[in-house]
Amino acid sequence: MGRWGVGNFDEDTAADHVSGIVARLVGEVERAMAGDPEELEPDEYWGVAVPCDLELLCLLAEQRIVGVQLPAADTVRSWKRAYLAVWDGSIDELDPGPEFEAGRQFEAGRRAVLVATFDRLIGLAARDQA
Repeated sequence: MGRWGVGNFDEDTAADHVSGIVARLVGEVERAMAGDPEELEPDEYWGVAVPCDLELLCLLAEQRIVGVQLPAADTVRSWKRAYLAVWDGSIDELDPGPEFEAGRQFEAGRRAVLVATFDRLIGLAARDQA
């Protein structure tokens, strides 16, 4: 097809490039989810990086950029269950901050953002599967 518009993503090469970026993000999440659950704890690298990768996937998918191939909605649902199980099982082990109540408010707010991010990606994946 070549080029179909004047935008930065309106050509085959751009779509191939985006596809590679998306594949890398999805691959990182897949490896993290298949790895040691302790690496997904809130204070560990993948506990922070996985939500970042999910957010980037959402942002790309929301733009309907050609080359964005999301995992199946059921796959993202299983990631959500596994990730939140680790979150819920380990968040209380962390120091909630100088004021216990403030720490609890942060935990609840952070968990809500995590749930919303997973749910957003699930919705986008379901949209793309339809």
